[in-house]
Amino acid sequence: MITLISIELYKIFKKWRTYIGFIAIGLLTIIVQVALYFTGDAYLKSMTHGLSNSFVMVGNLFNGYLIANLVLMGLFVHIPFLIVLVGGDLLAGEATAGTYRILLIRPASRNKIVSAKFIAGIIYTFLLLVWLAVISLGVSLIIFGSGELLVFSGGKIVIFAANDILWRFICAYAYAALSMSTVFAFSFLFSSLVENAIGPIVATMAVIIIFLILSAIPVDFLQNIREYFFTSHMIQWNEFFADPVNYKEILNSALILASHIIGLYIISAYLFIKKDILS
Repeated sequence: MITLISIELYKIFKKWRTYIGFIAIGLLTIIVQVALYFTGDAYLKSMTHGLSNSFVMVGNLFNGYLIANLVLMGLFVHIPFLIVLVGGDLLAGEATAGTYRILLIRPASRNKIVSAKFIAGIIYTFLLLVWLAVISLGVSLIIFGSGELLVFSGGKIVIFAANDILWRFICAYAYAALSMSTVFAFSFLFSSLVENAIGPIVATMAVIIIFLILSAIPVDFLQNIREYFFTSHMIQWNEFFADPVNYKEILNSALILASHIIGLYIISAYLFIKKDILS
């Protein structure tokens, strides 16, 4: 199984589109860091304008933690598109290249093959979030240093002590990886249904957009069922920057996302195992 996963990872990183996500995240993060390096003081003053009139602000509030939080909030809604570029191609790409028959004459079972592809896609998703953490948090801390973190949470302003921040980011990135794995699982499912990688990409993004639109419509029925939309639970990483942290809500959302991933994998595996490659 490890050999199959290694082969699938090699196939993923052999394609140029795989690196679009890493390049895009790197460039956008660097642009934000450079912009804030020269205009950071003005940005911080605009954030704390109402507070500075009533309180004396001390400490290093403009630091790497603040930059990383801004990058995570700004890029999170765009990362799904970078995920589906790879997820949508894992199975459909085999059909497009005409390699399904070659793939399935291997001694490995269909179940192992589809599982290896799915796990390889999850690993790619995890690596993309690790890259985001390194470039946004790690590099920002080197450039801007550390300090307290100022966030707006639940209509109130919270300032976290410097020694109470790093674990929150680690948990937030881990939860973000779970969220993006759900997006990957959807693209993987659609990839098992069609023979062109464009279809899964468009379909996955369409599902996300539709759910987000339905969640925003102020109709009682839609508001009552929005908790069943996976998109309602993807952003729960920001709960780690609340005080106190609502662990019950985070766990509930994490279980919902995990159930989506498992369910989507089972359906995708079933479709792949039953696929007729002779027609």
